[in-house]
Amino acid sequence: MKIIFATHNQNKVKELHRLLPDPYELLSLNDIGCLPEIEETGKTLEENAKLKADYVRYKYGLDCFSDDSGLEVDALNGAPGVYSARYAGKEKNNDANIQKIWKSLKGVPDTAACFRSVFYVHLRGKTYSLEGRVAGKIVFEKRGFGGFGYDPIFIPNGHKKTFAELGDEIKNKISHRAIATKQLIELFNSI
Repeated sequence: MKIIFATHNQNKVKELHRLLPDPYELLSLNDIGCLPEIEETGKTLEENAKLKADYVRYKYGLDCFSDDSGLEVDALNGAPGVYSARYAGKEKNNDANIQKIWKSLKGVPDTAACFRSVFYVHLRGKTYSLEGRVAGKIVFEKRGFGGFGYDPIFIPNGHKKTFAELGDEIKNKISHRAIATKQLIELFNSI
């Protein structure tokens, strides 16, 4: 079964490739010739996920799903949230985003946070919204070399290592995107 993932983010595509079992074949926006960046003008993860999936569904007529994910820090009232990729500016600079998180949390004793991923799905004439969430905390040093984005500074609850240190095998069992992907597979299997 071919699945269109409405993203240009190759890090997300690689992660989902590892999460989806056979017989699913994951295709990105690049694979279907959708080269323009789909504007994320929503105010929430849910709105952005819907915008991207709707764009592909109505422009190409294809069943698809999209993901919008973000880091939500309790002490920052849920920021950066929907603005996670562009927290420090339009250029989507991971290092600058991390530096801004640290600056914003300076002197804050409780660095509780969560990663949240929302999938919006168009499948056989119906739409679905799925969500994965993993709680944890922010640390004030980059640790590990795996993952991407905020992974080097996020320790999920129940672990002592950051997502970047845990490695793909563990991260792909407990991450926000893994949880949403399990729901996606269950949805595919139920239809």
